[in-house]
Amino acid sequence: MSIYHNYFINLKWTGNQGAGTQSYRSYSRDHIVSVEGKPDLPASSDSAFRGNPERYNPEEMLVASVSSCHMLWYLHLCAVNGVVVMEYFDKATGKLKENPDGSGQFEDISLYPDIVVKEKGMIEKANALHDEANKMCFIANSLNFPVKHFPVISYLE
Repeated sequence: MSIYHNYFINLKWTGNQGAGTQSYRSYSRDHIVSVEGKPDLPASSDSAFRGNPERYNPEEMLVASVSSCHMLWYLHLCAVNGVVVMEYFDKATGKLKENPDGSGQFEDISLYPDIVVKEKGMIEKANALHDEANKMCFIANSLNFPVKHFPVISYLE
């Protein structure tokens, strides 16, 4: 039996500078993403599309969602498989192709986790668990492009 989870966000455009969307240049792309009981997330479009570079854009948030989901599954799998992770840092990237008509799509997201495990003998299993984490990640499973991972794993000395 499947279990369903629902997620609710509020999105409010804050970019009306007086003339609304009278023209392509008459409005800001700024908006606020909020979830009840949590801090607001200031967002905009990418600066390449007239967005505010000081705010998060949807493309960054997608890459962050994939990175976060992968990490959370990876840590879970390590915990239940006897791999003790001491540190985890990911420098994720996403490649978006913009088409001549202005549309676009992501072609891939690459994760570059830098992980420290407790003991040298855990490295092999720690590497193998990335494939399993990728299979389990809700976000990666919802995408129509590949998520690649290139981990570097070391151990405490």
